[in-house]
Amino acid sequence: MGGGAGDPPVHPAAAFRVDRALQALGFEFTRVTAEEVVGRLPVTETCCQPFDWLNGGVSALMAEVTASIGCYVASGYRRLAGVQLSINHVGPARLGDLVQARATPIQLGRKIQVWEVQIWQIDPSTSERKDLVSTARVTLLANLSTPDKMKSFEQGLKKFSSKL
Repeated sequence: MGGGAGDPPVHPAAAFRVDRALQALGFEFTRVTAEEVVGRLPVTETCCQPFDWLNGGVSALMAEVTASIGCYVASGYRRLAGVQLSINHVGPARLGDLVQARATPIQLGRKIQVWEVQIWQIDPSTSERKDLVSTARVTLLANLSTPDKMKSFEQGLKKFSSKL
């Protein structure tokens, strides 16, 4: 788990899981707000298709999750449902690359939100964007009632994002 003698340091927000599937692939959130959700993924064998390129399904997962988390925060922590995901893969990310997903809102309506997500190869040493990998548009229904059991997730996400 980390934190013991000889273990790598544990990020203060590491214990909270924003999205289990995406974070199991190695995705790390770097910013979570109502205006922007950003995170990085090292392209490993686990997330590559047989030709050692980032699997398009992994790009779609990054788009859906980052837009959904942004919608959740922007809607005042209301339950949401995905309505549509449209993604274009415009360039490859190869095994060993580092990619960054950035979700920003296009429309923040009371019932419907639309988010744009861009996924870029980035330089690991400078965080500068290199090449666009994918661009997506995610439409979400944002006004669903939130069950009481989700309050712990809301509190966890607030604490997590405050430490980024």
